[in-house]
Amino acid sequence: MRIYMDCCSLQRPFDHKGDMRVAVESEAILNVLSLCESGHIELVSSDVLVLETEKTPDAYRRNEIRHVLTLAKETIPLTDEIKYYSKKLVATGVKPFDALHLASAIAAEVDVFCTCDDRFLRKAKALNESRTKVVSPLELIMEVDI
Repeated sequence: MRIYMDCCSLQRPFDHKGDMRVAVESEAILNVLSLCESGHIELVSSDVLVLETEKTPDAYRRNEIRHVLTLAKETIPLTDEIKYYSKKLVATGVKPFDALHLASAIAAEVDVFCTCDDRFLRKAKALNESRTKVVSPLELIMEVDI
């Protein structure tokens, strides 16, 4: 299984665990990353993920995400095709980085794209016509088949 996790998903384990949902999603992400480390799941990154990670103001989070991205078996370059598709997504109300992430995942033909952003998740599920399945972290853990 090939997966792409956007920046908010990769940062979920660093969020405050006072909310039950955040705590459970954090555990789901950590379990999936563990499966990536062991080679059971293939993590795919992108130039967009690297760029957004570098914009993360918290140095600890930024360094941890950099480390996670070293697990990626492939990094998708930002192409004109990705830019074009992301502009179409932005025209529907999707935020620019979110659009670039989804377009990168679709271009990479990953099996699953994961985000923690509820608004983006609903939009992406409604707009996505590719074979890439858009899921939350909890749905992602249910998709894992090892």
